[in-house]
Amino acid sequence: MVVSYTREHVYRHPWHRVTAAAWRKFTDPAARAATGSLAHILDVHTLSRDVDPVSGRLRAVRAIAGRTPPPPLLLRGLLAGAGGDVVVLCVERTDVDAPARDMRVDSRNATLRGLVDVEERCSYAPHPERPDEWTLCRQETTIRCAPLAAVAPARVAEVVERRCAERFTQNADKGREVVERICADLAAEHDGIQEEPG
Repeated sequence: MVVSYTREHVYRHPWHRVTAAAWRKFTDPAARAATGSLAHILDVHTLSRDVDPVSGRLRAVRAIAGRTPPPPLLLRGLLAGAGGDVVVLCVERTDVDAPARDMRVDSRNATLRGLVDVEERCSYAPHPERPDEWTLCRQETTIRCAPLAAVAPARVAEVVERRCAERFTQNADKGREVVERICADLAAEHDGIQEEPG
């Protein structure tokens, strides 16, 4: 079973601001607060980061821990201690080519892949119609649910995939809202610096 979808979003902010905001979204204190949009994110660790001295490309790998929604009753027995939320660890690989104004982020869950495997690819590039003012974000997501025939009917796998896709879409929408807010904050900060008397 596989569920795949592609979504695009236009940020009405320049590429450098959007990519700075996207980089900060998981560590933003307001987003991660108990009532924040990304309260399900528990922790973020940078595992590696390097800049190629010739090309200037930044490559980084981060580990992101987050709570999943409660699994369906039939699957709770497969997950140790899954009476409520389950913690999933994801690995995010980011490649930023600043001179070309291109940022790519690939994410995949590192745990629970025996049940559900989620891959997300996001790209951030200047919008073709307004390259100096807007940014086009393209998100491609694939969700694969392992065959559950040994523990549940095939219909359960379909339900799990559908619920994962719905939750993933909701979380992606929340992430976009956070990026939009951080962009607005960065724009206000930039405008405030420019208005200060020199």
